Order: sequence, then C-alpha cells, then structure tokens
Amino acid sequence: MTEVTIDHLTRISFSIYENRGVYALLVGSGLSRAAEIPTGWEITVDLIRRVAMAQGEKEQPDWVAWYRERTGKEPDYSDLVGELGLSRDERRSILHNYIEPSAEDREEGRKLPTEAHYAIADLVQSGYVRVIITTNFDRLLESALREKGVEPTVVASPDMLKGAEPLIHSDCFLFKLHGDYKDPRILNTQAELSKYPRKYDLLLDRIFDEHGLIVCGWSGEWDHGLRAAIMRSPSRRYSMFWACRGEPGELAKELISHRGGVTVPITDADHFLGEVRNRIQILAQTYRQNPQSIDLLVNSTKRYLGKPEYRIQLDELFASEASLLVDMLNAANLTAQGNWNREEFRRRVAIYEAASESLARMLGVLGRWGDESEFTLVMNIIRLVCSHANEEMSGVTSWLDLRSYPAVLLVTAYGTGLVHATRWGTLRRFLSSEIERGVNEKPRRIVESLFLSSWGGGGNDYWRGIQGLENRKTALSDHLCGLFEKWGDSYLGVVPDFEQLYETWEILGMLIYCERYSVEELHPESPDDALRGFTWAPVGRVGWDEATCRKVMRQIESSEFKQELLESGFGKGQNEHLEAAIGYFRRISARMQWMHF
Repeated sequence: MTEVTIDHLTRISFSIYENRGVYALLVGSGLSRAAEIPTGWEITVDLIRRVAMAQGEKEQPDWVAWYRERTGKEPDYSDLVGELGLSRDERRSILHNYIEPSAEDREEGRKLPTEAHYAIADLVQSGYVRVIITTNFDRLLESALREKGVEPTVVASPDMLKGAEPLIHSDCFLFKLHGDYKDPRILNTQAELSKYPRKYDLLLDRIFDEHGLIVCGWSGEWDHGLRAAIMRSPSRRYSMFWACRGEPGELAKELISHRGGVTVPITDADHFLGEVRNRIQILAQTYRQNPQSIDLLVNSTKRYLGKPEYRIQLDELFASEASLLVDMLNAANLTAQGNWNREEFRRRVAIYEAASESLARMLGVLGRWGDESEFTLVMNIIRLVCSHANEEMSGVTSWLDLRSYPAVLLVTAYGTGLVHATRWGTLRRFLSSEIERGVNEKPRRIVESLFLSSWGGGGNDYWRGIQGLENRKTALSDHLCGLFEKWGDSYLGVVPDFEQLYETWEILGMLIYCERYSVEELHPESPDDALRGFTWAPVGRVGWDEATCRKVMRQIESSEFKQELLESGFGKGQNEHLEAAIGYFRRISARMQWMHF
C-alpha cells in the first residue's frame, strides 16, 4: 500500500482548524521584514554605520567586518546603546524613526501591514487564533486586525496587563512582550530581555501550557527570558510548529526538541501564513462532505430514479442539494476583486470542486440511468448555477469566469453519464440547449459556453496554474479527466478504459459544437486557416492523446456508430456535415500532436 505523505502546511492547517482557538502564534521581526521594517540585527548594523560616520569614518562595504576589526567583538545592540549612554526614552525615539511610516513610506506601501499580518487577522476574525505573542514593537498587527473589524486586547507593559480583559474572555489577546515603540517602557537590551516581570512569566507559563504554538519570524537566539519560559513549559499536549527560512540555530533547535516540535521550512512569512490561512478557509468554507454522506445521496438518487412513484422525492433531493450548493458558494464569499495569482486560483478551484462534488455525482447517475424524464430537472439545475454565477458582473475577468466552474463540473458529470449509457440523442439535445448569459448577452448553447475551452474560464494559462499541469497542452481537459476518473466511480460502474470514455465525450461535444458551421466552413482552404480563427472548435486532450484518439476515432468512423449518431441528429442529421466535422477534427488533431504549446 502506498503511504500518503501529508505536507507540513496541511498538517498545520488541519491542527488549527480542528482545534479552534487552541493554537497561539509567536511572531518576531521576520513577520514585519516584508513591510521594510528592519530587524533588530539590521538596526544594530545601521546604528554602527551612523555612529561611525558621525565620527568621520567613510562608508564601508561591510560595517559588521569593520566593527569586528575595530572592537574585536561581535556587534551587539546592548553594547551600542550602553556606549552611547542612551536612556529608555532616547532608545524609544531611535526605534520610532525605524518603525513609524513617513508620508513617502505610506505612498509607496512601506511600513504597512503585509500579507502575513492580514492572514493572521483573518484567522483571528474567524476564531481560529485568539492568542498572539510578539516581540515586535510595531503596530502592524493592530492595524491589520482593526481593518478586519477586530479590536484586540493589547498588553504592552505590566501595567496594561493589570487592567486587561482576562485571557479566557478575550477574542484576541495580543501580548507585545517587548513593548510598543511609542511607549518608553520597551525591553530591548540584553539585561532587559534576560528576565521578565513575574506577571509576564506567569502569563507565558499559562499560554505555553494550555496552547499549541506556531512560531514564525523569531530566531529563538536572543530573548533569554522568552527562551526560559518555553523551556519551563512541560506541556506537549498540542504540537509546536517552528517556521523558519533555512536551518534553525542551535538554541532554536534546543527549544524545538524540548517541545517535541516540528521544523517547517518556509520561503517567507507572507507565503507561509497566507497559505495556512487559505487552506483553513478551504476546510472551513467548503468542508467536503463525509464520503458516506455522498454515497448516501448517490444511492438515494439511484433508488428514487428507479421508481416512478418516487419522482417527487427525487426532485426534492436535487432541489435540496442545488440549494445547498448555492449556499456554500455564497458562504465562500469568493469576491471577483483582486489580481489573479496561482495560489488563489488553486484555492478557488478546490472550493468550487468541494462544493459541487455531491451534486455532480448525482447528476452523473441521472445521465447514466435516466430515461429523458430527468432532462428538465437537469437543465433547471444547470441554469440555477449559471444564474448564481451571473449575479456578479464586475471585477477581475478571471475570477468572474471561474464563478461558472461549478456549472462546468455539473455539465461534465451528466455528459459523461450520457456517454456511458450511449444516450446519443439526449447528449446532443443537452449540449445544444441554450443557457442565459450576462445582461445584454445572447443565450448560447451549453457546448458553446460550458464545454472545455469554449467556457470563458478554460484558458490554458489559468489551468497550468494547477500543480502537475504546468506544461500540459490542454490543462483544463487533463484536470477534468483526472477528476472525473475519481468522481465517476459513483455512476459509471466498471469502465475498462476511462480515458477512452472521457475522450469520447470530448470529441462528441466537439462534433456538436461544429454544427454552428456550414459544410463549406468546415472545409477551409488549408489546415492553417482553421487555426487562424476562421473556424474554431474546442478540442481537449483527445486532440493530442494519439493512442486513445485512435481507439475513439475507430469507433466513431465505423459505419454502425456513425449511423447511430446521424439518427440522433449529429451533423444536423446529414452525413456530409458529420464527415466534414470529423475531417476538421482530424486536421486539428494532427496539428496538436506535433505542436509545442
């Protein structure tokens, strides 16, 4: 048996999702680095530069090396502020200049909340995270939280802890362990960081004992008081995940080992926390129905379909599932705003598929075992889902197009069921049926709007964003083939060659699409003309999958099968038209088999 490998991001996401409010976040300066707020080390090096140049030194290519050569020791913030004789107020002023955004910073997007801050805010808003410990002085987390409508309980000094809302009652408890950059009581020297106030220690002991821990952007090397608190904690009831770029340091490894933690390699805090947030949203918004529940729905469909006296129950079953699908899509709140990116595309595809799976499998049953009496029901469901997709008409085109992906899935499910049942007349009637589109747009046949690349969201560049499809010639087609090989087990039964069945669906759909053309239009002067836009039709993987294509074409070009298609209305019932469409496909297929996409 093949072992299923679960990646760290999935494990973290499931842990947070299944244990709402149990995990605390511990975040350090790495969280705010993308906002161009310098880390403690970068501030130390910059102070060396400023002090040295104030004393007449020239600009150095490596100020750290210069400092080591001059002093014989490693750069240290505490040593620097000690030598300068800076008070707490003066140290606060220095930090203020590094952290507070200027008008120019704001205009250029610097020193403002990043994707990581907003991801944390989303998790807090949804109730998955309630406790955040940060060593940062900035207020980026507070800003992100308030933008999301969350008012945090902020503790940045022992006095604030005294009057704070109790941890257990707070929806968001933000513990700014080292203080706030606008408060002179900051802790940022070795002496101040070596031992915390007793009230801080007691609170940390409680948090580390009662919560799991996700660490991001904190090295674990410098804050001795915080290290000591983690080492004091005996609890391992919940996991610790330590996200870091590269190898953790020796002191960090000691902490990870003590808590039985897991090291999670990341590229940066933005991507890590953003991806965790996205995966949790997928789990939360369209939590896949229990497979047993899906099986129950499919079996109920089969039972009701087989007995005319259960027609009302069948309609009610589908009405309920269609309504649930629309409710799930509304709950997902998939706005059409925001730029396209690969991660968001994958997230939305997963949401749409999880929401549509049960209804798609049920429609497959209707296609496989129906008798025409189900046709109106099927069309009503497709039109309902398309109507929901058309409710939002403004935004980014790629997200607007993707809203009708559930309809594509339902069409493919019913269509592959029809193909397996050899219901050629119903297949042609189905794909030739018209669907309303947006305002001021003419209705189009299903085959012209929800079939392969005729669908607005079927662009190959989009679907190459799905993992494993990056170099595919027909990425959407390949994805649907793989998906329905899994979903088809509910309604297809034993299929010796699923790819042949699926590609039969594709080529028959293409032949129906070609009924929009005359025989003359399907006989261009050269094969190139057809590929320059004079005549076009959607062709999926069957166009380049040479081995399966041969088997499909052998069947379609047999005189018996061709006669069945003509009697079902294919080629407008005209042999000349059907032959022209088949010839057109052969020319396209020949081109696809040697073209590089």
